[in-house]
Amino acid sequence: MSKDSRIAIVSDIHGNLEAFLAVLGDIRAQGISRLFCLGDIVGYGPNPRECIDLCLDFEVSLLGNHDNGALFDPDGFSSGAERAIFWTRRQLEDRSVPEAEKRWEFLARLPRTWRRDDLLLVHGSPRSPLNEYVFPEDIYNQRKIERLFGFIQKYCFQGHTHVPGVFTENCRFYSPREISNHYQLGSQKVMINVGSVGQPRDHDPRSCYVVYHGDAVEFRRVEYPASITREKILAIPELDDFHGNRLLEGK
Repeated sequence: MSKDSRIAIVSDIHGNLEAFLAVLGDIRAQGISRLFCLGDIVGYGPNPRECIDLCLDFEVSLLGNHDNGALFDPDGFSSGAERAIFWTRRQLEDRSVPEAEKRWEFLARLPRTWRRDDLLLVHGSPRSPLNEYVFPEDIYNQRKIERLFGFIQKYCFQGHTHVPGVFTENCRFYSPREISNHYQLGSQKVMINVGSVGQPRDHDPRSCYVVYHGDAVEFRRVEYPASITREKILAIPELDDFHGNRLLEGK
């Protein structure tokens, strides 16, 4: 894959503008022009409109469960996440804000999956693209892993858990730290969780995304001023303080 055809894959931005801008700056610095988003542009965070605007020109963007919750009634969310979704919906419904309709239309058009050749993109899992979680500990559930890989032709990229890493068909999970942030792709099927831009939860507060090189995947971590995002969240009563405080520790 040539330099120009490398793909930056992001997920779970969650209205965190500071993190998203830092990640996009890192992507630009590498000369990467192809950008894919695996969903959850909104939810938890204080800047849903601005984050949607930054995704409008991406080559591929998918629907996440929080995006879906903003469009329709949220189902199965914690009370804090549900309050954030209703607040987010009000921000997007405000017709006094320029291009409000454009943002709604963008979210409403987002697909749940994207497949081309060897690649499958989902938000949650290949079996249930919107909602199913695939956690590292699921490698001990051989039946689940077998079923999931049955939906994959070769490589699947996903988000949703906010925990980056590589799942292999023989029930192994490799965190980015274990593989020095680099995984060589081959003939074996893999599921690759790209981590989270705006709500990292692997005890590393830096934003996470991946660069797909065709025959390899690179995990990249990007520092951003999390304290600024935290203060924005604390200043909005409808947003749970917990979702701001956790940014400082990545958990």
